[in-house]
Amino acid sequence: MVKDELLELIHKRRANIAIIGMGYVGLPLAITFANAGFNVTGIDPIQEKVDMLNRGESYILDISNAQVRKHTEAGRLRATTDYSILTEIDAVSICVPTPLRKTGDPDLSFIASASESLAPYLHRGMVIVLESSTYPGTTRELVLPKLSECCGLKVGEDFFLAFSPERVDPGRTDFTTYNTPKVVGGITPACTEVSAAWYAQALETIVPVSTTEVAEMTKLLENTFRMVNISMVNELAQMCDRLGIDVWEVIDAAATKPFGFMKFTPGPGMGGHCIPVDPLYLSWKMKSINYTARFIDLASEIDSNMPRYVVSKIQDALNRYKKPLNGSKVLILGVAYKPNVNDLRESPAFDVIHLLQEKGALVSYYDPYVPEVDYEFVRMTSEKDLAAAVEKADLVAIITNHTKVDYNLVFEKAQLIFDARNALKNIAKKSPKVVKL
Repeated sequence: MVKDELLELIHKRRANIAIIGMGYVGLPLAITFANAGFNVTGIDPIQEKVDMLNRGESYILDISNAQVRKHTEAGRLRATTDYSILTEIDAVSICVPTPLRKTGDPDLSFIASASESLAPYLHRGMVIVLESSTYPGTTRELVLPKLSECCGLKVGEDFFLAFSPERVDPGRTDFTTYNTPKVVGGITPACTEVSAAWYAQALETIVPVSTTEVAEMTKLLENTFRMVNISMVNELAQMCDRLGIDVWEVIDAAATKPFGFMKFTPGPGMGGHCIPVDPLYLSWKMKSINYTARFIDLASEIDSNMPRYVVSKIQDALNRYKKPLNGSKVLILGVAYKPNVNDLRESPAFDVIHLLQEKGALVSYYDPYVPEVDYEFVRMTSEKDLAAAVEKADLVAIITNHTKVDYNLVFEKAQLIFDARNALKNIAKKSPKVVKL
């Protein structure tokens, strides 16, 4: 049987693996499979990334050059832009981006393109797993038809198709691709069995579920949960501001409860490749069947207004010192979407910068993880010049609380600080020159 032959290859770790999309999800997955002894080929349309990998170089903060070099030198890892390599491949993971269009609708063009490029090389005894976050039904309704229509092979018998949501959290070291439990759901029970067996060779814990739709919905639940709770504390921050209460003290006090509470903290908006995007995939899907996802829509509305709320707080803080925002020098500390990473995807910092510039502020930024950004009229401050830049700024806005920043220096030299992340919690106490979110 085709399934038994493929399972034997998998269990003996002789299956050849391809990862389509060598980004924040694909590269760590490729390294994890290579660590388990598999031969892995990365497929990516960007020649520069392919060349770097083949030279043994990493372009992702979580993966070191040494990790890549170890496997390229051993012949376990290579990269290419050529899909024809799939004729030699037994197992494929699709890890391509799934952004939102400007209209807020899902952009599945990368999944469609990867499926169409893969289809001519689909062969008996191949397993394909989609990892890209998407709405329930994508694997069955989009990927499967593109694979089935070109070759006449039958899913669950000749080839095997499943969905397994990526759970990558950039910058995290306690939970990695290896030890984060992996949900896997197939088009058929045989698809689930083969896919789970494959991933089990390299990952610590596999969680099989009954269908691709269950696996797809699992990912959306995880990130909708976070989106709704973060938006809730963002609104709580605005409530506390009007009531004259320190929201950070409230949250810390509530977090002492050992049951029935999970700590979330407010900020200038949500960023990253999942939380601001994935729930809107679900909302869009529900609209297509005449259902309004009210929690998601409300959470999205609150979150999308946070950068504007931040700018209003900055403006009020300057006003208190008789300074107009128009013409004031504002130094942004941190433009990455979360602490201690260089990931700019969906970062709210750029919305804050844009709104400040619209109001006439002279904006510069410092971020130890992001030496330069492709953003018009934003001046970059180097680490060497940070102290002087802080001293010259009319206001310093802490948007992302990287631990590499010397906050004692910032507090000492700044005239006025807006702290969107409570980074100065143990430094400023109740200083009049620090305004908190």
